[in-house]
Amino acid sequence: MNIADIVAPDRVQLAADVQSKKRALEQLADILAEGTPYLTAADVFNGLIGREKLGSTGVGDGVAIPHARLKGIDDCIGAFIRLPQGVDFEATDDQPVDLIFGLLVPEDATDEHLKLLRQLAEIFSEADTLSDLREAGDDRSLYRALLDHDTIVI
Repeated sequence: MNIADIVAPDRVQLAADVQSKKRALEQLADILAEGTPYLTAADVFNGLIGREKLGSTGVGDGVAIPHARLKGIDDCIGAFIRLPQGVDFEATDDQPVDLIFGLLVPEDATDEHLKLLRQLAEIFSEADTLSDLREAGDDRSLYRALLDHDTIVI
């Protein structure tokens, strides 16, 4: 499995007009639910918010990896957005978040889900990766930058 297996090109976007954690999660939920007839944006948002209530998914360096386990999905579904400016995500380093990778996994996923989260955190801890993602000028180049730094091995 790699990022291209879980993130379609149309699920990678430069976000506009996002000024809060809630709005970022709403936009991410819209993207994750789009084109998936068995998911609604409200269900995805509620799953993401439910997980955030357990503790922030802001991992530091301006990155967050909100995720949720949902009924009715068989495979991992991912999306990535870059915000025009950072928002307070209650991250571990108290820095605002502008890079957000959203992940939905099947309700019964366990070890694979945790391995995937660990590997995503590793990808987003690399300075070159963060720089390339922040320099991308459009959705297509943002997707390409994401794939260029894919090191997921599951």
